[in-house]
Amino acid sequence: MNKKYWIETYGCQMNFAESKALDYDFESRGWEKAGSPEEADLVLLNTCSVRQTAENRIWGRIGFYKHLKEKKDLVLGVTGCMAERLKKDIKTKAPAVDMVIGNFNKDRLLSYLESHDRGFWNDDLVEDREYAFKDIHIEENDFKALVPIMHGCNNFCSYCIVPYVRGREVSRSPESVLKELHTLEKKGIKEVTFLGQNVNSYNYTYADGRKVSFTGLLRIVLDTIKGIQWFRFISSHPKDVPVDLIKIIADEERVCSHIHLAVQHGSDAVLKRMNRGYTRSGFLKLVDTMKIKIPDLSLTTDLLIGFPGESPEDLASTIQLMEEVQFDDAFTYYYNPREGTKAYSFTDALPEELKRERLAEVIEVQRKISRNIKLKRVGTLEKVLVEGISRNNSKELLGRTSRNEMVVFPADKVLIGSFAEVLLKELQGNTYRGALV
Repeated sequence: MNKKYWIETYGCQMNFAESKALDYDFESRGWEKAGSPEEADLVLLNTCSVRQTAENRIWGRIGFYKHLKEKKDLVLGVTGCMAERLKKDIKTKAPAVDMVIGNFNKDRLLSYLESHDRGFWNDDLVEDREYAFKDIHIEENDFKALVPIMHGCNNFCSYCIVPYVRGREVSRSPESVLKELHTLEKKGIKEVTFLGQNVNSYNYTYADGRKVSFTGLLRIVLDTIKGIQWFRFISSHPKDVPVDLIKIIADEERVCSHIHLAVQHGSDAVLKRMNRGYTRSGFLKLVDTMKIKIPDLSLTTDLLIGFPGESPEDLASTIQLMEEVQFDDAFTYYYNPREGTKAYSFTDALPEELKRERLAEVIEVQRKISRNIKLKRVGTLEKVLVEGISRNNSKELLGRTSRNEMVVFPADKVLIGSFAEVLLKELQGNTYRGALV
């Protein structure tokens, strides 16, 4: 009987892509994916460390598996960014954990399991810190895929733990990307999202000195791969958006017109303390250029509220920027100190209650902006990729537009995994209700 594994994934889409790659490793070596944690011989938690709330959730899951291990024999492993950050601390605080595998050694997990029946492994003992790009695992009937093309970050924003747990930027070779895309193309994948902690800083250098930028990679992909119809990418840093990238989005129908551009704040004073590398005016100029060149642009962002030293005037500057830019949507959160970052030592932290109050104000502003933008699009005809059956109505399908908008509409499930023309008839919450054309 094959051994069974269970992976729980938390955090960013890079983690989800890496878990897909681990699926391939397990299944290629004869393991079987369990139907539930209770069936598994091995449980692996692929973790996030960006915010304390993410880590708290993992500690809770470790507690759950501690009790499960009292009832059955299983190996419990922790990998991902929390594993990279805390390493031996996890084993000290949670003896139920059998393995801690950081971001740079996920590819060694199966080799370790095959050579050790049991026992603790901490990858502090492994000197090789080179990140390994691996092809993702595609299951039958998949029609969307996440493809990592670069890893790590060189920006060292003062609040962010990512450079410390993901390392410096490393770009995947164009040949490796194309090889994987050819495989995905043959398997009928319709949409690919390119991933990276700072995806548009992709820059591969050959041994002879030739360099390929992110825009260069996109052009190679579009010229070579014809069967995949939509390409997306996340996440983008405002300081790394060149004019030629804007042009390729405007000119190429297969590059989706949705960009996630994390501004984080609207105050120059706060942006400087965050070490973001751009100013408010520079960001606004970039957005103006993008909106002129890409008329159907959908722009989303991240907003970090309650940073140490943030004044009422700083908050007002952020709200003014939101109203001027008119983001389609925003991921909003309040500052959460992360040990090891520069901002962790800042002494002018805001009270938790004040951070929550300011965040609530920002969320309400964005909610109104998002709804107004969506309402203006009612009555338009959109091409959507049909993703599945609606959770609320089994007779309706869920699709997503190039602008990353969700729409449900009555149709036969045979359309799942294909493109359809849909009329946006009305807005309910954040989702359109439509009609198949």
